Amino acid sequence: MSDNRERETTIIETRERGGGGVLIAVILLLAVLALLFYLFGGQLLGGGDASDVNVKVETPATPTQ
Repeated sequence: MSDNRERETTIIETRERGGGGVLIAVILLLAVLALLFYLFGGQLLGGGDASDVNVKVETPATPTQ
């Protein structure tokens, strides 16, 4: 007796994927952090220490009773 059943082929992929996506994410994160430090980091290191501000506000006099 011959068995004429069809066989089902199973393909198992054993190739490992590279870490390119993780590398790109790390580079983008470092670029964003560098940009934020460039834009806002001057005040953190004392670069924006201009404290010579003279503000004089004149208010109208209130009547005394």
